Amino acid sequence: MSENPFLSLFQNLEKISNSIQTHLSTFIARPANPSRTDNNALFSVSSSPKPSAPSANFQAFGPEEVLKKVQTAAPVTKEELGRATWTFLHTLAAQYPDKPTRQQKKDVKELMAILSRMYPCQDCADHFKEILRANPVQAASHTEFSQWLCHVHNVVNRSLGKSVFPCERVDARWGKLECELRACDLQGTSTKFWD
Repeated sequence: MSENPFLSLFQNLEKISNSIQTHLSTFIARPANPSRTDNNALFSVSSSPKPSAPSANFQAFGPEEVLKKVQTAAPVTKEELGRATWTFLHTLAAQYPDKPTRQQKKDVKELMAILSRMYPCQDCADHFKEILRANPVQAASHTEFSQWLCHVHNVVNRSLGKSVFPCERVDARWGKLECELRACDLQGTSTKFWD
């Protein structure tokens, strides 16, 4: 079975989700739902102990404000989905190796093709297919892939009437993630996703 490059991403999302749920339960004055403890669930509710003091990021909000935000939550908008997708793609490009393997080049090209087929916004997916036809994925190195992605992002921005980003500044904006022991580098792993 092939290795899944998204395992680390899913694990980090689960940690973030658990942390947010713990903080929210502190402000709402309810414990995290102890009935959900399925460790195999991607976004399971943690029953870990509450932190002794709320994070500085949450101190500006009282329980009423947090509860109000939770109650007024709505489905993601097309714009929010677009920003999240570009954030993911630029972060991936920032981690892309200077000398990718043949498999990494193949994977990144396939990822772009999959996005053009399965993106939740059909108009966006169709537009991305057209862009890919006119601008085939360039992924021979970190620099080439980062610059290609910046160019493609600017094509989309122009079509939406938005300003373009100066691609010579892409590494300054989307630099490598700061991870211990290069744990975020795209070097492959022996861990299989479906073990």
